[in-house]
Amino acid sequence: MPQEVRGVVSLKKGDPVSVETIVIPDPGPGEAVVAVQACGVCHTDLHYREGGINDEFPFLLGHEAAGIVEAVGDGVTDVAPGDFVILNWRAVCGNCRACRRGEPWYCFNTHNAAQKMTLTSGQELSAALGIGAFVEKTLVHAGQCTKVNPAARPEVAGLLGCGVMAGIGAAINTGKVGRGDSIAVIGCGGVGNAAIAGARLAGASTIIAVDVDDRKLAWAKDFGATHTINSRETDAVEGVQALTDGNGANVVVDAVGRPETFTQAFYARDLAGTVVLVGVPTPDMRVELPLLDVFGRGGATKSSWYGDCLPSRDFPMLIDLHLQGRLPLEKFVSETIGLDDVEAAFHKMHKGEVLRSVVVF
Repeated sequence: MPQEVRGVVSLKKGDPVSVETIVIPDPGPGEAVVAVQACGVCHTDLHYREGGINDEFPFLLGHEAAGIVEAVGDGVTDVAPGDFVILNWRAVCGNCRACRRGEPWYCFNTHNAAQKMTLTSGQELSAALGIGAFVEKTLVHAGQCTKVNPAARPEVAGLLGCGVMAGIGAAINTGKVGRGDSIAVIGCGGVGNAAIAGARLAGASTIIAVDVDDRKLAWAKDFGATHTINSRETDAVEGVQALTDGNGANVVVDAVGRPETFTQAFYARDLAGTVVLVGVPTPDMRVELPLLDVFGRGGATKSSWYGDCLPSRDFPMLIDLHLQGRLPLEKFVSETIGLDDVEAAFHKMHKGEVLRSVVVF
């Protein structure tokens, strides 16, 4: 039978979010109902509220979550009721050309559940990133559920569902950072600090954090930065070069996604080095670079989609590393809050006061 639960909804562009009663139907074929235990407050949710994704209001917000599978529909075999899972927003199809060539992290046809969740009025809700997890229970495609070790705390595990995975993957999967490498990370919020943590995990010897906020640079040191640069005070490119024998870093991650930070990343890398763009730009942004410099510096410029992760491979591995004490995911949790506190958490996030506020049920 359908269930009524509480959830955070954005009813109108730019308006404060509200807690509403949500109707959750029984799972259909290939679907699962998940009792959400924790969900991080991510910038993407704020983008939805501001109309920065699309205008398909009302939105059921939240997507960076972990919880317990409560029920599954016909044909579901990978998860079962009682499983502890992290939700992911790129459930691979297995059939597209990327999946067939063995690169499922580039899947072109990711699965989502049919949009069936509604308000009590019957109005259909658009679930953020096909998940909608600022809610006591949610309906998702079963492929969006990745089973992991239940010894991990939900408020920690759920962060791998988006921002932390994006950052770690940008360093390890996309940037291919390895032992002894140098890396610079521009922008030290949640995603940037996750890239720093990933670089440390991979054995990078020089890890340079770049930001305009000393508070964020202090956070970066906690995650493994060996050097910090406040780019309000020191030119970012010159600073990175000075810390790498004048050469630039092997890998530079732009976790901001603005033309000026991408340009800094391009020139702060070593010859034949790699630039990784993981910060999300807006549609109006443009970059102008001398084509001769693009040719002459060699190397690669890459974008990183969800950290080029494969949830079934990466989530369990990273949870195991966390439980071994090698990946301090708990440091990303600045505060735990309730559903009624999401709007206030958006303001704290916008001001850079937190790495992650996490809703705990």
